[in-house]
Amino acid sequence: MEHPLYLHCPSFQHLRPRHPWALFLFCGAGYMSAMSYSDDFLRTILKRTKTVAVVGVSMNPVRPSYYVARYLSLKGFTVIPVNPGHAGQRLFGAEVKASLSDIDTKVDMVDIFRRSEAVSPIVDEALEAFPDLQTVWMQIGVENAEAAAKAEARGVDVVMNRCPKIEYQRLFGELRMGGFNTGIISSKL
Repeated sequence: MEHPLYLHCPSFQHLRPRHPWALFLFCGAGYMSAMSYSDDFLRTILKRTKTVAVVGVSMNPVRPSYYVARYLSLKGFTVIPVNPGHAGQRLFGAEVKASLSDIDTKVDMVDIFRRSEAVSPIVDEALEAFPDLQTVWMQIGVENAEAAAKAEARGVDVVMNRCPKIEYQRLFGELRMGGFNTGIISSKL
């Protein structure tokens, strides 16, 4: 029997795990949203992105913001950590910045690990600091329609309530190794 959460979790529609506990890992309460993004849209974003500013990154290796940023850096993305509480420290070979305004290089994507109500000023700062910004990505459980509308009005793609690590693994074949049917056909093992 198919679990009812399959019907409500947009990212889980193509995933068919062998273990029922995987529903909890991928479909937490914040992940169950009506938002839907095509695989082509997400794949395009992940392929074109080279530099990611991760806002709200933690120095604690068990925090999602740490291991998502670490994963992205291991996949070849240039990760710029942003957290005022850790400014000046080093993480993944980069200096932690206090704010987006402190970054003096081109940023393709801003990945936000902050509460939904804190997103609007972050997006405002990102749009001002990075004229060529391509994507604002809000993590699982993070949605802000007003901030999304501002970014989209400037031609910036917006993804809400998703994780780039999970989407990268799903779209580029890494979840299959864990026993998931991702709905992506590939000759890669």
